[in-house]
Amino acid sequence: MAEIIRMPKMSDTMEEGVIAQWLKKVGDKVKPGDILAEVETDKATMELESYDEGTLLHIGVKEKDAVPVNGIIAILGEEGENIDDILKGIDSGDDTESAPEEDKSKGESSEKAKETTVDIDVSGIAATVITMPKMSDTMQEGTIASWLKKVGDEVKSGDVLAEVETDKATMELESYDDGTLLYIGVNEGDAVEVNGVIAIIGDKGADFETLLKAHQQKTSSSEASGGSEAPKDDKSETKTEEVKKESAPTNTTASSTETGRIKASPLAKKIASEKGIDISLVQGSGDSGRIIKKDIENFDPSKVAATASASGNEASSGAAIGQESYTDVKVSQMRKVIAKRLAESKFTAPHFYLTMEINMDKAMEARKSMNEIAPVKISFNDMVIKAAAVSLKQHPAVNSAWMGDKIRFNDHVHIGMAVAIDDGLLVPVIRFTDSKSLSEISKEAKSLAGKAKNKELQPKDWEGNTFTVSNLGMFGIEEFTAIINPPDACILAIGGIKQTPIVKDGEIKIGNVMKVTLSCDHRVVDGVVGSAYLKTLKSLLEDPVRLLI
Repeated sequence: MAEIIRMPKMSDTMEEGVIAQWLKKVGDKVKPGDILAEVETDKATMELESYDEGTLLHIGVKEKDAVPVNGIIAILGEEGENIDDILKGIDSGDDTESAPEEDKSKGESSEKAKETTVDIDVSGIAATVITMPKMSDTMQEGTIASWLKKVGDEVKSGDVLAEVETDKATMELESYDDGTLLYIGVNEGDAVEVNGVIAIIGDKGADFETLLKAHQQKTSSSEASGGSEAPKDDKSETKTEEVKKESAPTNTTASSTETGRIKASPLAKKIASEKGIDISLVQGSGDSGRIIKKDIENFDPSKVAATASASGNEASSGAAIGQESYTDVKVSQMRKVIAKRLAESKFTAPHFYLTMEINMDKAMEARKSMNEIAPVKISFNDMVIKAAAVSLKQHPAVNSAWMGDKIRFNDHVHIGMAVAIDDGLLVPVIRFTDSKSLSEISKEAKSLAGKAKNKELQPKDWEGNTFTVSNLGMFGIEEFTAIINPPDACILAIGGIKQTPIVKDGEIKIGNVMKVTLSCDHRVVDGVVGSAYLKTLKSLLEDPVRLLI
């Protein structure tokens, strides 16, 4: 029976996605795990995987076109299957698929079977079933990359049981129970659906087999009431076919997209990073040249021949003198969301601006001294972030947000750090910034900036900011105003440090001056409150030893 494939919600703010590139075409055979298309969201470009097997019968969205979340992208079914009724339903706005009568009868019989099933008593079994958690909003299954515990090992709450490869990243699976690892239900490299059984933890000698049977009975009952699924044998056959497909050598070198983004699994990227391998040199053997774990493990740098491209001779000449020309480029999904949110902020929140000059002479001396012993290099940006956070604790009215019918004053300080990337602007968050040392802030800021530029940020990395800092000083900008980043009430714009004549003790001297501008939401922060905040910020940066107290 034909299956309608819809646009999944790939991030918390996603409202629509753009089909960047189709990797399958109408008539192609598709297996579970195959990449159908690359989808550009407001945060990153992600791969859209198929969770069904069949033939691609219909593509409803062209490349570079946008489709809303839950909008119909394609139809998958059996080769030669008639989908005219489905297409008519889509055109008329009614795409609800009705279940055949035989499926209904199956559901009724399953319901009756459920009623006659006797529940297994597990009240006396001191053990807990560990299932695959949903680690992202689009995750439907996870692959066990590696087990860090084995059967018989003692496990404590907080211990990492395994590394799980999801559709977005490789994450650690922690235990929330104490006990002994009694059972492992998934081998390394195998995938398991969300809520599928991974392991069992409990007291030594606990009857985990009965517990497992009870869990399977409960799962079967819920499946019978909610609809039938494919038999397990079919799934195992699919896995075998996928493994064979990955093992088969290919001559493809299409491991990157036209935009230059490397197509590789999260696990492959992690292993390459650990081994110091330039993943762009690796030839992918997966679907459409996707780089997988095996490719990294078998990669031999000595066999990679350096090839020089003579593309310079093929470069096209520029437009003729006096000839008018232009290029239209579709707005990226990230740029759309940035435009929408900043326009809402600018035209909804009444902005006003406060600018102050700060003498950075002592800050420059302090930074030089600290970097002689600091484990990581501390930048002026790190010092500004720390000073901004400490100042917020003294002026909690600035660390606030307009909530419509109330004002929220945050007790915690999470500083958002604006980072420019090719597609727009991301704001990763340094949490509890006021309680962290300059070295910790520097290390975290560098890590988050790198993740932002590589589009590797997770939702926890960009959510929860209470105040934002935007720094353009490194580009030679002396002074600018920034648009408030919702839901914050303020944003601090940092200019560059410039040698300027200043009057000190009745004499004109050369000082290192930095201009900062605080953009405030007048619904929340008044001029006096914002000015007091800047005064505290100025005192901390002009005498940086106060940051260490």
